Amino acid sequence: MLGCVIHGQGDLRVEELPAPQPGPGQALVAVRYGGVCGSDLHYWRHGGVGDFRLREPMLLGHEVVGTVVAYGDGASGPLAGTAVAVHPATPCDGCPECADGRRHVCRDTRYLGSAARFPHVQGGFAARVAVPARQLRPLPDGLGLRRAALAEPLSVALHAVRRAGAVAGRHVLVTGAGPIGCLVVAAVRAAGAARVTVTDLLPTALGYARIAGADTVVRADHPDDAGWPSEVDVAIEASGVAAGLDSCLRLVRRGGVVVQLGMLPPGHSPFAGNLVVSREIELRGAFRFDAEFDAALELLAAEPSFDGLVSAVLPVREAESAFALAADRSRSCKVLLDFGG
Repeated sequence: MLGCVIHGQGDLRVEELPAPQPGPGQALVAVRYGGVCGSDLHYWRHGGVGDFRLREPMLLGHEVVGTVVAYGDGASGPLAGTAVAVHPATPCDGCPECADGRRHVCRDTRYLGSAARFPHVQGGFAARVAVPARQLRPLPDGLGLRRAALAEPLSVALHAVRRAGAVAGRHVLVTGAGPIGCLVVAAVRAAGAARVTVTDLLPTALGYARIAGADTVVRADHPDDAGWPSEVDVAIEASGVAAGLDSCLRLVRRGGVVVQLGMLPPGHSPFAGNLVVSREIELRGAFRFDAEFDAALELLAAEPSFDGLVSAVLPVREAESAFALAADRSRSCKVLLDFGG
């Protein structure tokens, strides 16, 4: 079977790999689609994500969907042939964070396609993968595999919106219109936001934000654009750059909420901390997700408009071209790899 393996910075290979067999408690899944995530791109371009550096070859991918093939000893779940999405996280369920109901920040979690621990957790970019059976989620009626491949990043967006608190009837600013930012737009719309303003540097990205439901889009490098709001109730920073956080802090109302979702570079990032104090702004982080995965599948089943955010589907043999396209935000939003050929 074919798999997409990262060996180091700039060294992405499509390799013939042995097909796995499900062990005790595991399910074997025939992967159909895998979404190329920003973290996959970081491993490809930089050899790591933040402080997590590659120390061995690693199968990439954590946004995967497919069909059930078989189960290992002691495992059960949806019948063979059932279309499923794979929840990529396996929390330890024993640490203080898990006990506190915050499994998404488990200190000993295993996450598909991650170099956060060694040996690395191998990912899902292969024609077949063996995963814990409890990570399988059957697709709701009416949801196809292609759209379902958005479940993982949409879960990230839904968790960020949950961290923001009540957004119904409010004006929400989203900085950054990459795939996650666009899914945040869709998530706040689903949560009842009255108005959504989105900023980005690229017209193509802002076009995808419109598809996702943005009311107003603004070029981040055009300070005189009439679309800039004078004030917003909630701001969600999805660009992962300090300038985006600065915009959020300066535009959110006094006593408002800013959620930092985009992963800032390692080390120190300058920000207007004085405003957090003088305006009593609540600055909250958002990392990954937990139960939002199930809510994401239901929302995807209900909203065909999500199809417009999938800009390309390429066969796994063209993985390097797919990664290059996904890295070029002037030409793409979400790019999928197809393992069905």
